[in-house]
Amino acid sequence: MQRILIAGASSGIAQAIARRFVAAAAQPGDLRFLLAGRDEARLTAVADDLRVRGAGEARTFVIDFADLGRQQALLDEARAQLGTVDLILVAWGSLPDQAAVERDPDLAARSWQENATATVAFLGRAATLLEAQRSGRLAVITSVAGDRGRRANYHYGAAKAAVIATLQGLRARLYPLGISVTDLRPGPVDTPMTASLKKGPLVCSAERSGRLSHAAIVRGRDIAYIPGYWRLIMTLVKLLPEGIFKRLNLAA
Repeated sequence: MQRILIAGASSGIAQAIARRFVAAAAQPGDLRFLLAGRDEARLTAVADDLRVRGAGEARTFVIDFADLGRQQALLDEARAQLGTVDLILVAWGSLPDQAAVERDPDLAARSWQENATATVAFLGRAATLLEAQRSGRLAVITSVAGDRGRRANYHYGAAKAAVIATLQGLRARLYPLGISVTDLRPGPVDTPMTASLKKGPLVCSAERSGRLSHAAIVRGRDIAYIPGYWRLIMTLVKLLPEGIFKRLNLAA
Protein backbone atom coordinates (compact mmCIF):
# COMPACT_ATOMS: atom_id res chain seq x y z
CA MET A 1 0.00 0.00 0.00
CA GLN A 2 1.21 3.50 -0.86
CA ARG A 3 0.05 6.47 1.17
CA ILE A 4 0.63 9.86 -0.43
CA LEU A 5 0.10 13.40 0.83
CA ILE A 6 -0.01 16.03 -1.92
CA ALA A 7 0.29 19.62 -0.72
CA GLY A 8 -1.00 21.71 -3.60
CA ALA A 9 -2.99 18.92 -5.22
CA SER A 10 -4.83 21.09 -7.72
CA SER A 11 -1.54 21.93 -9.48
CA GLY A 12 -1.50 20.60 -13.04
CA ILE A 13 1.82 18.83 -12.52
CA ALA A 14 0.71 17.38 -9.18
CA GLN A 15 -2.44 15.96 -10.75
CA ALA A 16 -0.40 14.36 -13.53
CA ILE A 17 2.00 12.84 -10.97
CA ALA A 18 -0.90 11.43 -8.95
CA ARG A 19 -2.42 9.88 -12.07
CA ARG A 20 0.93 8.26 -12.90
CA PHE A 21 1.11 6.70 -9.45
CA VAL A 22 -2.33 5.20 -9.96
CA ALA A 23 -1.50 3.97 -13.47
CA ALA A 24 1.82 2.45 -12.38
CA ALA A 25 0.51 0.69 -9.27
CA ALA A 26 0.27 -3.09 -9.40
CA GLN A 27 -2.89 -2.79 -7.31
CA PRO A 28 -4.22 0.79 -7.69
CA GLY A 29 -6.86 0.12 -5.03
CA ASP A 30 -4.09 0.07 -2.44
CA LEU A 31 -3.22 3.72 -3.16
CA ARG A 32 -4.45 6.20 -0.57
CA PHE A 33 -4.22 9.96 -1.10
CA LEU A 34 -4.71 13.00 1.09
CA LEU A 35 -5.09 15.99 -1.23
CA ALA A 36 -4.53 19.46 0.22
CA GLY A 37 -5.07 22.89 -1.28
CA ARG A 38 -7.07 26.13 -1.14
CA ASP A 39 -9.88 25.39 -3.59
CA GLU A 40 -12.32 22.82 -2.19
CA ALA A 41 -14.16 22.34 -5.49
CA ARG A 42 -10.98 21.67 -7.44
CA LEU A 43 -9.69 19.30 -4.75
CA THR A 44 -12.96 17.37 -4.90
CA ALA A 45 -12.67 17.09 -8.68
CA VAL A 46 -9.10 15.76 -8.41
CA ALA A 47 -10.14 13.26 -5.73
CA ASP A 48 -13.08 12.04 -7.84
CA ASP A 49 -10.80 11.62 -10.86
CA LEU A 50 -8.28 9.54 -8.90
CA ARG A 51 -11.01 7.30 -7.48
CA VAL A 52 -12.47 6.77 -10.96
CA ARG A 53 -9.00 5.74 -12.15
CA GLY A 54 -8.83 3.14 -9.37
CA ALA A 55 -7.29 4.78 -6.30
CA GLY A 56 -8.50 3.11 -3.14
CA GLU A 57 -8.99 6.36 -1.25
CA ALA A 58 -8.66 10.08 -1.98
CA ARG A 59 -9.56 12.50 0.80
CA THR A 60 -9.26 16.27 0.79
CA PHE A 61 -8.04 18.94 3.20
CA VAL A 62 -8.66 22.65 2.57
CA ILE A 63 -5.75 24.87 3.54
CA ASP A 64 -4.09 28.14 2.62
CA PHE A 65 -0.43 27.22 3.06
CA ALA A 66 0.45 30.83 3.86
CA ASP A 67 -1.43 30.22 7.14
CA LEU A 68 1.57 28.75 8.92
CA GLY A 69 -0.45 27.79 11.95
CA ARG A 70 -2.61 25.42 9.91
CA GLN A 71 0.28 23.52 8.33
CA GLN A 72 0.79 21.24 11.33
CA ALA A 73 -2.93 20.43 11.33
CA LEU A 74 -2.54 19.06 7.81
CA LEU A 75 0.37 16.84 8.78
CA ASP A 76 -1.50 15.64 11.86
CA GLU A 77 -4.44 14.79 9.59
CA ALA A 78 -2.10 12.91 7.25
CA ARG A 79 -0.87 10.76 10.13
CA ALA A 80 -4.42 10.16 11.31
CA GLN A 81 -5.84 9.31 7.86
CA LEU A 82 -2.87 7.58 6.23
CA GLY A 83 -0.83 6.21 9.11
CA THR A 84 2.72 6.02 7.82
CA VAL A 85 3.16 8.57 5.00
CA ASP A 86 5.16 7.09 2.12
CA LEU A 87 5.44 10.28 0.06
CA ILE A 88 4.92 13.97 0.71
CA LEU A 89 4.71 15.91 -2.56
CA VAL A 90 4.86 19.71 -2.29
CA ALA A 91 3.43 21.36 -5.38
CA TRP A 92 1.93 24.73 -4.53
CA GLY A 93 3.09 28.16 -5.64
CA SER A 94 2.19 31.18 -7.73
CA LEU A 95 3.95 32.95 -10.56
CA PRO A 96 3.93 36.70 -9.88
CA ASP A 97 4.16 39.32 -12.58
CA GLN A 98 7.73 40.61 -12.29
CA ALA A 99 6.82 44.17 -13.25
CA ALA A 100 3.99 44.20 -10.70
CA VAL A 101 6.14 43.05 -7.78
CA GLU A 102 8.79 45.59 -8.73
CA ARG A 103 6.18 48.36 -8.42
CA ASP A 104 4.44 47.06 -5.30
CA PRO A 105 6.59 45.96 -2.32
CA ASP A 106 3.51 44.66 -0.49
CA LEU A 107 2.69 42.38 -3.42
CA ALA A 108 6.31 41.26 -3.47
CA ALA A 109 6.12 40.38 0.23
CA ARG A 110 2.89 38.39 -0.23
CA SER A 111 4.40 36.50 -3.13
CA TRP A 112 7.53 35.73 -1.11
CA GLN A 113 5.36 34.53 1.79
CA GLU A 114 3.63 32.00 -0.46
CA ASN A 115 6.55 30.84 -2.60
CA ALA A 116 9.36 30.88 -0.03
CA THR A 117 8.42 31.42 3.62
CA ALA A 118 5.38 29.13 3.69
CA THR A 119 7.14 26.45 1.67
CA VAL A 120 10.27 26.43 3.83
CA ALA A 121 8.14 26.29 6.99
CA PHE A 122 6.12 23.35 5.67
CA LEU A 123 9.24 21.49 4.55
CA GLY A 124 10.64 21.71 8.06
CA ARG A 125 7.47 20.23 9.49
CA ALA A 126 7.30 17.54 6.78
CA ALA A 127 10.93 16.56 7.39
CA THR A 128 10.23 16.18 11.11
CA LEU A 129 7.31 13.86 10.36
CA LEU A 130 9.38 11.67 8.05
CA GLU A 131 12.27 11.72 10.50
CA ALA A 132 10.01 10.54 13.32
CA GLN A 133 8.65 7.63 11.30
CA ARG A 134 12.17 6.93 9.89
CA SER A 135 10.87 6.30 6.39
CA GLY A 136 9.24 7.92 3.39
CA ARG A 137 10.06 10.28 0.55
CA LEU A 138 9.87 14.02 0.09
CA ALA A 139 9.45 15.55 -3.37
CA VAL A 140 9.13 19.24 -4.14
CA ILE A 141 8.35 21.06 -7.37
CA THR A 142 10.77 23.98 -7.61
CA SER A 143 11.80 25.61 -10.91
CA VAL A 144 14.75 26.23 -13.20
CA ALA A 145 14.11 29.88 -12.31
CA GLY A 146 15.87 29.17 -9.01
CA ASP A 147 19.18 28.42 -10.71
CA ARG A 148 20.04 32.05 -11.43
CA GLY A 149 18.31 35.40 -10.97
CA ARG A 150 17.25 36.45 -14.46
CA ARG A 151 15.83 39.91 -15.12
CA ALA A 152 12.52 38.51 -16.39
CA ASN A 153 11.57 36.65 -13.18
CA TYR A 154 14.15 37.21 -10.45
CA HIS A 155 11.57 37.63 -7.68
CA TYR A 156 10.03 34.23 -8.36
CA GLY A 157 13.49 32.78 -8.99
CA ALA A 158 14.81 34.05 -5.65
CA ALA A 159 11.95 32.34 -3.81
CA LYS A 160 12.63 29.08 -5.61
CA ALA A 161 16.36 29.43 -4.89
CA ALA A 162 15.54 29.63 -1.18
CA VAL A 163 13.53 26.42 -1.45
CA ILE A 164 16.30 24.70 -3.43
CA ALA A 165 18.89 25.57 -0.76
CA THR A 166 16.53 24.29 1.94
CA LEU A 167 16.12 21.00 0.08
CA GLN A 168 19.88 20.59 -0.10
CA GLY A 169 20.11 20.86 3.67
CA LEU A 170 17.15 18.55 4.24
CA ARG A 171 18.64 16.00 1.85
CA ALA A 172 21.79 15.81 3.96
CA ARG A 173 19.75 15.72 7.19
CA LEU A 174 17.52 12.86 6.06
CA TYR A 175 20.05 10.83 4.07
CA PRO A 176 21.24 8.75 7.08
CA LEU A 177 17.66 7.53 7.51
CA GLY A 178 17.33 6.46 3.87
CA ILE A 179 14.73 9.16 3.17
CA SER A 180 15.05 10.61 -0.33
CA VAL A 181 14.52 14.31 -1.03
CA THR A 182 13.77 14.96 -4.69
CA ASP A 183 14.00 18.43 -6.20
CA LEU A 184 11.76 18.42 -9.28
CA ARG A 185 13.03 21.37 -11.31
CA PRO A 186 10.79 22.00 -14.33
CA GLY A 187 11.14 24.60 -17.01
CA PRO A 188 7.97 26.34 -18.24
CA VAL A 189 4.96 24.02 -18.17
CA ASP A 190 1.64 24.52 -19.95
CA THR A 191 -0.66 24.91 -16.92
CA PRO A 192 -3.20 27.52 -15.75
CA MET A 193 -0.38 29.24 -13.82
CA THR A 194 1.40 30.04 -17.10
CA ALA A 195 -1.73 30.70 -19.17
CA SER A 196 -0.90 34.38 -19.63
CA LEU A 197 2.65 33.71 -20.85
CA LYS A 198 3.75 33.32 -24.43
CA LYS A 199 4.36 29.64 -25.15
CA GLY A 200 7.77 28.98 -26.66
CA PRO A 201 9.19 25.75 -28.12
CA LEU A 202 10.62 24.63 -24.78
CA VAL A 203 7.28 24.64 -22.95
CA CYS A 204 6.34 21.15 -21.73
CA SER A 205 2.88 19.71 -21.18
CA ALA A 206 1.73 19.00 -17.63
CA GLU A 207 1.20 15.36 -18.54
CA ARG A 208 4.77 14.88 -19.73
CA SER A 209 6.09 16.78 -16.72
CA GLY A 210 4.08 14.49 -14.46
CA ARG A 211 5.40 11.36 -16.13
CA LEU A 212 9.02 12.49 -15.83
CA SER A 213 8.50 13.69 -12.26
CA HIS A 214 6.92 10.40 -11.23
CA ALA A 215 9.92 8.50 -12.60
CA ALA A 216 12.34 10.76 -10.69
CA ILE A 217 10.44 10.30 -7.43
CA VAL A 218 10.29 6.53 -7.78
CA ARG A 219 14.03 6.39 -8.52
CA GLY A 220 14.84 8.58 -5.54
CA ARG A 221 16.64 11.17 -7.66
CA ASP A 222 18.22 14.11 -5.83
CA ILE A 223 17.62 16.69 -8.59
CA ALA A 224 15.60 16.12 -11.74
CA TYR A 225 15.37 18.75 -14.45
CA ILE A 226 12.00 18.40 -16.18
CA PRO A 227 12.55 17.70 -19.09
CA GLY A 228 16.22 16.74 -18.90
CA TYR A 229 17.40 19.21 -21.54
CA TRP A 230 16.99 21.99 -18.94
CA ARG A 231 20.04 20.66 -17.10
CA LEU A 232 22.25 21.58 -20.06
CA ILE A 233 20.49 24.89 -20.66
CA MET A 234 20.79 26.02 -17.05
CA THR A 235 24.38 24.82 -16.78
CA LEU A 236 25.25 27.14 -19.65
CA VAL A 237 23.23 29.98 -18.07
CA LYS A 238 25.06 29.57 -14.76
CA LEU A 239 28.43 29.59 -16.51
CA LEU A 240 27.86 33.01 -18.09
CA PRO A 241 30.13 35.64 -16.50
CA GLU A 242 28.19 38.20 -14.48
CA GLY A 243 29.48 41.01 -16.68
CA ILE A 244 27.74 39.43 -19.66
CA PHE A 245 24.75 38.03 -17.79
CA LYS A 246 23.61 41.41 -16.45
CA ARG A 247 23.26 42.70 -20.01
CA LEU A 248 20.88 39.91 -21.02
CA ASN A 249 17.13 39.50 -20.59
CA LEU A 250 16.79 35.75 -20.82
CA ALA A 251 13.25 34.43 -20.93
CA ALA A 252 12.36 30.95 -19.68
